[in-house]
This record gives sequence, C-alpha cells and structure tokens, in this order.
Amino acid sequence: MFHQTSGVKHTLNYSRGTIVSDSNQSKRETFSSRRAFMFAAIGSAVGLGNIWRFPYVTYENGGGAFIVPYLVALLTAGIPLLFLDYALGHRNRGSAPLAFRRVNKAFEPFGWWNVLTNVIICIYYAVIIGWAASYTYYSLIGAWGSDPQAFFFKDYLQMADGVSLGLDFVAKVAGPLVGVWIFTLLILALGVQKGVARSSSFFMPLLVVMFLIMVGISLTLPGAEKGLNALFTPDWSKLSEPGVWVAAYGQIFFSLSICFGIMITYSSYLKKKSDLTGTGLVVGFANSSFEVLAGIGVFAALGFMAAANGKEVSEVASSGIGLAFIAFPAIINQAPFGALIGLLFFGSLVFAGITSMISIVEVIIAAIQDKMKLGRVTATFTVCIPMMIISTLLFGTTTGLPVLDVMDKFVNTYGIVAAGFLYVLAIAASKNLPVLRRHINAVSSFKVGPIWYACIGITIVILGYMLFKDTSALLEKNYEGYPDWFLNIFGWGMSLALVVLALVLSAMPWRKEEAFNPDEEKGDQE
Repeated sequence: MFHQTSGVKHTLNYSRGTIVSDSNQSKRETFSSRRAFMFAAIGSAVGLGNIWRFPYVTYENGGGAFIVPYLVALLTAGIPLLFLDYALGHRNRGSAPLAFRRVNKAFEPFGWWNVLTNVIICIYYAVIIGWAASYTYYSLIGAWGSDPQAFFFKDYLQMADGVSLGLDFVAKVAGPLVGVWIFTLLILALGVQKGVARSSSFFMPLLVVMFLIMVGISLTLPGAEKGLNALFTPDWSKLSEPGVWVAAYGQIFFSLSICFGIMITYSSYLKKKSDLTGTGLVVGFANSSFEVLAGIGVFAALGFMAAANGKEVSEVASSGIGLAFIAFPAIINQAPFGALIGLLFFGSLVFAGITSMISIVEVIIAAIQDKMKLGRVTATFTVCIPMMIISTLLFGTTTGLPVLDVMDKFVNTYGIVAAGFLYVLAIAASKNLPVLRRHINAVSSFKVGPIWYACIGITIVILGYMLFKDTSALLEKNYEGYPDWFLNIFGWGMSLALVVLALVLSAMPWRKEEAFNPDEEKGDQE
C-alpha cells in the first residue's frame, strides 16, 4: 500500500496493483482496485455467524421456506443498507465519525457509537478465533476424548462454578488469544492495501476452497441426506409467523457487516470513480451464497451424527458455540476422515474470523487516525495493545464465557440494532437520502430510484421493531438467568457507556480538521 505523506501529487503505475493518488485525497489510503475492496468487504461479511448461526436459524424457522423471508430481507434491507453505508463512506471520504460529521456535525456521535461497538465486539471476537485455532490442532489429536462437552467447559475453558469475576488465567485460552491479537496487529500495521486487502485476498479464496472440501466430504457421510432433508424441507406455515421474518432480517443485519461502521470505513478507501452498487450486489450475494454452502455442510454432518446415534436431527442440531465446540467434535470422533473434517471446519472458522476481525479493528484505527492525525503504525499500536490487554483480562480467565455471552447479546441489540435504527432514521429525516442517491447513481452501473427510499423506510420499521422486541424481552426477565449485578455491569452498563462515551468523544476537538466539500472533489478513474 502506498501511503501519501505530503500534499505533492504522486502517480504510480496501478496496472501493477499500486495506487494513483493526488492531493485531493487528503493523504487517505485507498484500495488498489475494486477487486481488492470486494475481497475485503466479503471477508468482513463472511464470519463466524455464516458458519454457526445461519444453518440453525434456517432450520428453526421453516427450513426451505425460510429462504423466502431471507431473500426478501436481503433485497429490501441488506443490499439497500449496504448501498447507504457505501455512499456515506465513499462520498465523505472518512472513517465512521468523520463521515457522519461531514453529513452533519450533530451526527458525529453515531460514528463513535459505531467505533465503540466495534471495540466491544473485537475484544471478545478474538477469543473465539483463539478457541477455533486451538481446536484446529485438537482435531488432529482428538484432545477432547469421548466427552467434548466436558472437555470444552471444564478442561479447556476451566469455567468457574456460578457467575463471578476473577483473574485466574487459563494459559491454553489466553495464549491463542494473544496470538490472534498480535497477528491482527501485524496485518493492520501494514496498511489498507498491503495489510487489509492482501490478507483478505489470500484468506478468502483459501476459506472457500477449504469449506468446499469439507462440504464435499460431509455429503459422502452416511445419513447426510437426513440432515439435508431436515434443513431444506419447507414448513410453509412458518411464513405466517412474524418471528420468522424478524429472524430473517436479523440474520441479514448481523451477517452483512452493516450498521456498525465497517462498510462506511471500507468504502472510504475506494477510488472516487468506483461502482458502488455493482460491488454491493456482488458482496451481498457472495455472503448469502456462502451461508447456504455452510448450511449444506453443517447439516450434512449433523445428519450423519443423528443417524450414527439413532437420533433425530432435532436432537443433535445446535447453534453457535454449542455447534462448533461440542457437536462438531462429537461428529469428528465418529466420522470417517474425522481429523480432516475437523481441520477443515475449525480452520475455516479461523480464516472467516480473522478477515472479520481485521475489518472490525480497522473501523477503530481509521477513526483514531482521522481524529488524532496519527500515522498508520502509531494508530494501530495505540488501538490494538490496550484492547489486547483488556481482551486477555476478560476472556483469558475462568470467567470469560459468561462475560462474552452477555456482552454479545447487549452489543448486538444496543450497539448494532439501536445505533443502526437511529442513524438510518436520522439520515432519512434530515433529507440526506436524495444527496446520497445522486452520489450512488453518479458512479454506479446499477442505478437506485424511489424503491431504494421505500426499502430504507422498511428497514427503519424493522430495526425499530427488533429493538422494541429485544428490549421488552430483556426487561421482562434476566437474560439467561444471570444475576442483576452481572447484567448491570456487562449488559446495561456497557450499553449506556457506549452512548455516553460516543458523546464525549464527539465533544473532543479534531486535530487539524480540514475543510471538505464532496461536490468539489475530483478523483481518479478506475
């Protein structure tokens, strides 16, 4: 990546994958090509949720019938919101806080809310990648023995009884966690092109190849068809249930990396003449295609497990941590080529997690760079070292899993859904959508019209309903039965802190803030 360090015009041969930049880009790094951006954006979208969440959500919400609301959600909310995020970042040429500030100074807190949401997510996301890295190795030696559940909770995590706070470190958890942080730091220190783009361009094709091999092996297992029937047999009656439609929209929101600053940040690194909608369509459908592929692979393996143990698929199907670190080790114990399946499955989790982790931390680094005018390496170390320490203190100990569970639930509700609802509502209410639409259409092959406005309106309603529904459930009873003090610290307290700190950071002065008029910007043609 070429990082411009002065206002002098520099022209490099980008036919060799380098960058053309000039003084109008205000020292901003850029992706060398649209292809590099797409790999990075797809790498961000394709994460752990594609592999361990989508298959079970589909199974629970009507099987094959769920594809209908899922596609509706993708077309009416996912892709339109991608376009909105792309337009905000690309037109305003800044990180989330700077992009929102350039729309309206009163909107800057939305950007810092996004940044702080990513802070929370990355400090627990790293430990899950560390678990997957450990289990990649454990697959080769069958370390979990005959009882994967007991191994995971007692031997590996060494979970304390009950919910408490302590600093009893677990070396086998803390070690890989620190390793993930160091690896992420080194990639991000290299910059947007040499670090973010090149790592995504390497890991994403490798991830697809590995997962295709795993799916191919899973489909040959005895009982695989039982799992696929359970996944894809449609229950059309489910389409009359509002919860199924909400689940579809929720999956799209959480899967596509929208509404929490990632796509705003990434699109700010695109050249001025970049096809935003064409790129958004590729990213959106590539992400969904991988989710369907994950569903096939996971449920083929679950079908084998059910058949091998004389059970129904419903008795062995699970989601999230239970699927990855309990169900799949049990499958690996019994399946032909079990060690290879484990290597491919957990290796895929690592690669999918790393590309998403990079995008999450990049949002924070970009914001610090813009606000403080720090160099790339300085900003990377300033961001990553403190977060690595906090991440290790919270999740490298015997109390890590309950903290992770609560923070994940609350940050998804009050960091992604709440912030997304309010930011989209504010952009629409301030009559900025026509400006963003003109920008999209000026640079894109696929033009957006009034239907885009309607989709944004639908999205606002859905996000508002999701926020109301989740809040009502959280107020009605303690989440997962955790004690009040624990939820007040890591749930409600953390959520309130996001808003307060976003306002505080917005009130801090910008260092050497530059005048900016996007309508006068001229850039290079791809």
